[in-house]
Amino acid sequence: MLAVAAASLVRDGDVAVVGLGLPQVAAVLAKRTHAPDATLLLEIGVFEPVPNESAMGIADPRLWVGSTAFGSMLDVLGAMLHGGRVTLGLLGALEVDADGSLNSTAVPTPGGGVRRFNGSGGANDIASCADRVLVVMQHHPRKFVENLHFLTSPGHRVRGRPRHDVGLHGHGTAAVVTDRAIIDIGEAGAVLTSVHPGQDPAAVIADTPIPLIEPAAGAAETAAPTDTELSLIRQELDPHGWYTAA
Repeated sequence: MLAVAAASLVRDGDVAVVGLGLPQVAAVLAKRTHAPDATLLLEIGVFEPVPNESAMGIADPRLWVGSTAFGSMLDVLGAMLHGGRVTLGLLGALEVDADGSLNSTAVPTPGGGVRRFNGSGGANDIASCADRVLVVMQHHPRKFVENLHFLTSPGHRVRGRPRHDVGLHGHGTAAVVTDRAIIDIGEAGAVLTSVHPGQDPAAVIADTPIPLIEPAAGAAETAAPTDTELSLIRQELDPHGWYTAA
């Protein structure tokens, strides 16, 4: 459901830099269904891959199958992204705030220590320079925070300031897509746009400890996966269930 919901927000004609895991599954699913003219890029310099199974890492050659070109990080993160040619970034996160800023660097541990992760990689560049960003992650209360423990990548606003005030262009984070809901990020803050089939909006709001606005007409219901989408995910895009298994 998470992969399908994220895929639905990829537009035909998007030029997208895609992260590993669920963002990869969602982006390829979109290209194989409603967005055939989307262009997919990998930050290490791979253009237009057509993978037919999931990969263990961004340097896994299974992820590069069918590519039209192999370049470098300078080509993708430089000429394409910093050159203003990327319309969409798909990223994961450890934490997200109400403005869509992300932490993928470090979180506190119960004993008072800090657990460190890989950090930004190309995520800060993508969040800073892409026209819009989709954050794709599991819906755990600990992942939604009022104040990030580390600000790795900027969102639609940055520490309460409009991104244009800190020299950034584009919308920044446009939506947070989870396995329970789609949350739009805009000037009003975080809006519960839709909940997935079987989810209760009140329960989703209760499990999302940031200010979350419910539209006056109520949250819509996200479209359920089609048989075609389920078949593509289970048989081709993630046959091992590394990213989409329940």
